[in-house]
Amino acid sequence: MKNIGYLFLAGTIALSLSSCVSLDEEPSSSLVAENFYTKEADAISAVNAVYETLHYDAGQSLYNGLIQIGVEMATDDYEAGPRARNSHVRAISNLTHDVSNNRMEELWLESYKAINRANIAIDKISAISPNNISADVQKRLVNEAKFLRALHYFNLIRWFKYIPLVLHETTTLSTESLNIKQATEDEVYEQIISDLKDAEQLPAPDGYSSSDVGRATAGSAKALLSKVYLTRQQWQLAADKAKEVIDTGWYDLFDDFADAFNPATKNGKEHIFSVQYQGYSNYVGNYLAVRSATNEVPGISGENADAYHQGSDLYGSFEPTDVRRDISFVTDIVSPVDGKNYHLRVPLLNKYHDENANSNPKESSVNFPYFRYSEILLIYAEALNELNGPTAEAYNAVDKVRSRAGSSKLADVAPALSQDNFRDSVFQERRKEFIYEHQRWFDLSRRGAEYYVKMLKAAGKTQAQPKHIHFPVPQREIDLNPNLKQNPDWE
Repeated sequence: MKNIGYLFLAGTIALSLSSCVSLDEEPSSSLVAENFYTKEADAISAVNAVYETLHYDAGQSLYNGLIQIGVEMATDDYEAGPRARNSHVRAISNLTHDVSNNRMEELWLESYKAINRANIAIDKISAISPNNISADVQKRLVNEAKFLRALHYFNLIRWFKYIPLVLHETTTLSTESLNIKQATEDEVYEQIISDLKDAEQLPAPDGYSSSDVGRATAGSAKALLSKVYLTRQQWQLAADKAKEVIDTGWYDLFDDFADAFNPATKNGKEHIFSVQYQGYSNYVGNYLAVRSATNEVPGISGENADAYHQGSDLYGSFEPTDVRRDISFVTDIVSPVDGKNYHLRVPLLNKYHDENANSNPKESSVNFPYFRYSEILLIYAEALNELNGPTAEAYNAVDKVRSRAGSSKLADVAPALSQDNFRDSVFQERRKEFIYEHQRWFDLSRRGAEYYVKMLKAAGKTQAQPKHIHFPVPQREIDLNPNLKQNPDWE
């Protein structure tokens, strides 16, 4: 599928036939859309197929390697590892990528593949006869699909800025249907917000059965909506929505930071929305674990493809008592073969390491935490600061995160920060809290080109330019669709 028009053709859609979001069976069916969507089981399978795009694909799925390549490597804290030999990957890491970069193309294609599935599910499920589906289930599934559509459009608009907005299945091969024009940023964000407001009607986290753990909830929608408002600098709306999530009482921080990345505690009280993984179960292990693992220790078959950027000051910035450093990174590994300790030359990213998959890291069962409760606290603190400066309530929100980490309270060590300095402290806290969670590039870019360039050049990535706060529209898409225009910064 190599252009926008083709992405939205009617016909067939790959559908998982499993009954829950864990999706622990490899996709095996392709069903004709017109003959599907007649009963409740069809609707469930259709929405499962939208979830599936988060973690599974014949190539690289979005949250199983692709976004890491396209986002984290283009920051001050990450780089292509020594065994990342693909020239397109290394170009992103070195900030020398261009309009023909195939990883940018894959981000575009995989995102629109997911949106295509969501669009079809929304339209077709809504049309199922009430005799064949429960009204509550029908509404819930449509709103889950809307949440996922919003998630993907939120990624796309932040990456590319100028994107087509497609909300229904394409049913003809007309030029008008295939050659879709780009929407304005406001139009895309209006749709994202509309979808998320609908998704706020989803059940609470405890409203699902155990077999449906991992689905989007009302809390997922509210949390993502707060982040959308934050990105749009709608500070009051961001603060209000984050406070709404806090006041539900649905979520809390784990006492132990490590539990956020422990397979035994996945989908726990801190997890607002996670991409689901289960190792040794038909190719749905968390591949980020093997991408960041070493191949220099006997018995560990890592890829050394995702690496900590040595020019970054992140590793050395942690207080000695801050437990996040030694959970996010590893510097010593005991070989499962010879029992010897191997000291690594450079800290390795380690959040997705699964002790039950030491010799085969790609079978990690650690979920990818798309949204954790700690982020709600930091969104709340940031928004309050932008509204009124560093209030006591803003300090308290940050210090809940710092205290759990074992770090000193900001209110104790810096009780009278200016608004600008408090903002920097919140961003530094996000930097430490969300290592290797696909947050850094979005944080740098939303603060603007000047900040992005300053931070990357300070880390030794001297190729950084203002245009790098967005990606170029893939040239292949422009060649195939004459109505697509390139981002002016990339012309």
